[in-house]
Amino acid sequence: MRRAGKVVREVLELVRGQVKPGVSTFDLEKAAADRLKELGVKAAFKGYHGYPCVLCTSVNDEVVHGIPSPKRVLKQGDIVSVDFGVVVDGYYGDSAITVPVGEIDADSARLLRVTEASLQAGIAAVKPGNTLGDVGAAVQGVVEREGFSVVRDFVGHGIGSQMHEEPQVPNFGRAGQGMKLKAGMVIAIEPMVNAGRPDVMVLEDGWTAVAKDGSRSAHFEHTVAVTAEGARILTD
Repeated sequence: MRRAGKVVREVLELVRGQVKPGVSTFDLEKAAADRLKELGVKAAFKGYHGYPCVLCTSVNDEVVHGIPSPKRVLKQGDIVSVDFGVVVDGYYGDSAITVPVGEIDADSARLLRVTEASLQAGIAAVKPGNTLGDVGAAVQGVVEREGFSVVRDFVGHGIGSQMHEEPQVPNFGRAGQGMKLKAGMVIAIEPMVNAGRPDVMVLEDGWTAVAKDGSRSAHFEHTVAVTAEGARILTD
């Protein structure tokens, strides 16, 4: 899974470097797909329940599962969340970043900082004997202290020889509640944070989830192993 995670990180950093005004989300898709072909690695998302691309690219009020398109051209001041996974030797890696397009306004920059900080807080709560509620409460606390909201409709997940495994890993919860973490477990922690209310809806394409109130949304994710010493990030 560490090998898969390293590929995920390499491709996400490649895509990050491509993000600028005038680039389409399909340009990002092509860059990622071309690199995967060079590496001889299989994408995790393409074909998953019929999903058509290797990346999910979600712009501004799009929360998750945005489909890359040559018609979706990034503009100065946008933010774009890029979610990506691969499978290497039968094991999966999954990670997400949200990237500013050129200069962005202060509120959007704070949304990105807080969402990434909430992911780090969730990861810090990962150790044997702690619970999924500890992880969710850590994420939720960071987000809500800053006046943002945690999306409830989409959560993190177990990951290993399948893309999505039990348990679900909510980005909200109560400390001390839920499944206890044990060494050897691997989970994907992925806060999706809205600047406004947490409510989302799925568009007619059947995939793209957007914030109902039109507020901006950010998404960060790592695949994290539970070890005796605590969290080990596999996608850094």
